[in-house]
Amino acid sequence: MKISKGSYESEISKAVTQWEKDFLGRGSISVKTDILRDMIIVNLQGILTPAEYTVCETKEGLLTIKKTRSELVESGIEDLKNIILTITGEKVKSFHTDISSRTGERVMVFKLFNDLEKNLSM
Repeated sequence: MKISKGSYESEISKAVTQWEKDFLGRGSISVKTDILRDMIIVNLQGILTPAEYTVCETKEGLLTIKKTRSELVESGIEDLKNIILTITGEKVKSFHTDISSRTGERVMVFKLFNDLEKNLSM
């Protein structure tokens, strides 16, 4: 029996949340994952601390927070790639991420070698 797309999306959301808690020391408020063709898009809400929002009020502070947060996530990229591989059986070709200082939201995009969505049941 094929595992449903929704099941994969839910498992990835749970695993990324756990990774955040274990690796970064705190998790986001909510996580939503979408599988689209050969991409897994993870949307994380509420990842900035109140102090980081204050620092983000200046352009320099914003760039510092973005850079620091990016480096933190990039340093754990192998763990994230393994999470995707373990859950989906697919290898990650590339990883992209950005954070919005206005909304405190991070978007992660895992680009896969294959079209995962095509192989899943809805």
